[in-house]
Amino acid sequence: MSETASEDLPETEAEWRDRLTDEEYEILRERGTEARFSGEYVDHHGDGVYKCAGCGEVLFDGETKYESGCGWPAFYAAEDGKVVRERDDRHGMSRVEVLCANCDGHLGHVFQDGPPEETGERFCINSVALAYDESE
Repeated sequence: MSETASEDLPETEAEWRDRLTDEEYEILRERGTEARFSGEYVDHHGDGVYKCAGCGEVLFDGETKYESGCGWPAFYAAEDGKVVRERDDRHGMSRVEVLCANCDGHLGHVFQDGPPEETGERFCINSVALAYDESE
């Protein structure tokens, strides 16, 4: 992963395959999903930041993470301009997919059932798509 998110991004899928693990590639590049309650960050707590595992872009502040019970890390807000939302009608469902704005990596989905006292949104994100950084 690059220290500066916008530098040195792979230009081809072959380069992405070389950079990412098989699991990261499946999630970030092929829009996969890890099994519920299996991810490293489901029960993780900390004041640091969560970055894109593909490019290192800061996506979520640890203060916005909460226990939703959905089986994946949940956040009620993303960093401004760091994620892109796209309609996702795959698998017979209509959802809103969340992608890294920097590298176009699939992160998960956003739903409108989050904490009403905050944003009302629940960003349901694959742990594999994230890297945690305590220092920021």
